[in-house]
Amino acid sequence: MEVVLYGATGYTGRLVAAELVRRGLEPLLAGRSGAKLACVSEEVAGGAPYRVVAADDRAALRRLLDEAVVVINCAGPFTLAGDALVSSAVVTGTHYADSTGEQPYMKMVFERHGAEAERRGVALVPAMGFDYAPGDCLARLVATGCEPLRELTVAYALEGLGMSRGTMRSALEMLGGEAVAYHDGQWQPAPAVVAREIFEFPAPIGRQPVARYPAGEVVTVPRHTRVRDVRTVLTTRTTVPHPALAPLVPLLMPGLALALRTPLRAVCRRAIARLPEGPKAEDRRAAAFTIVASARGEDGAARRGVLRGTDVYGLTAALLGYAASAMTSSGYPAAGALGPAAAFDPANLLDAMGAYGLAYETEPATVVG
Repeated sequence: MEVVLYGATGYTGRLVAAELVRRGLEPLLAGRSGAKLACVSEEVAGGAPYRVVAADDRAALRRLLDEAVVVINCAGPFTLAGDALVSSAVVTGTHYADSTGEQPYMKMVFERHGAEAERRGVALVPAMGFDYAPGDCLARLVATGCEPLRELTVAYALEGLGMSRGTMRSALEMLGGEAVAYHDGQWQPAPAVVAREIFEFPAPIGRQPVARYPAGEVVTVPRHTRVRDVRTVLTTRTTVPHPALAPLVPLLMPGLALALRTPLRAVCRRAIARLPEGPKAEDRRAAAFTIVASARGEDGAARRGVLRGTDVYGLTAALLGYAASAMTSSGYPAAGALGPAAAFDPANLLDAMGAYGLAYETEPATVVG
């Protein structure tokens, strides 16, 4: 047994289980419900073996990972449930990757476990899903030839995204957590006021209002790229049900973040639990996204890259399958807590995702006055 998939019974976990089997990796499925694991094994994982292990049982998690080369974690919210698994992976010498989109959790993995993982030769790669592996890799590619950078911006535009329950739970924890920004060469608390900005996306999207968003590239990019400021923004229409409400997003976000540090968070958790597990397959595949990375060097050099794709959950499964395949290969060299662009060759990773509908391009570097 080389690969353990923890959280195999969730919406994303089931997709990852099928992808691992497609790659011939024969995973050991793990999670908290034996009945649900049996269903995943039979329905999507070709009869793969499974084991019931609680997310906070560190002794059992270490036994689970004792002979594994890689563990893939799809059990969120990661801020609440992830530390025991990642720390167990460090102790057992098991490479780790996950599907988190939670910036506070990513920061914790780097700061709490990175040094020991590097000492033990273990690679820890949080956020190896749609959020934020493609953006991290695109950022690294556009930085090439322009470093050191004065600023790097990663902008997201999503259309038709239907969230799974797991994504909603993770978003709830992230919005109620302590976000960070990267400014003047250091991490610092994100500003309480979310300013409204305009960002120029390529056609047909065009100029769109955006708001700063606590994305993972703020945590990962400064660790592999010489940069003074990292900005991550999201179109405001992505976060609201009607375009007319989009201008209100920057005004509402600070109050929402404070409210989610009260008992309201528990109320929201209960409400999310009553929703469907995730979007239907046809709706999932119809969702489209565009990511733009824009680099500006200290010497005036500038470069821009654009990435487009569909089906964020299917892409997340493909990215985690790619990670599992690479980490189980002989001679995988990386160690420590790493962003996707540091754990894997960024161009090779993005090229491999072409089979899953992802396309990207980078412009030649130019000099701006």
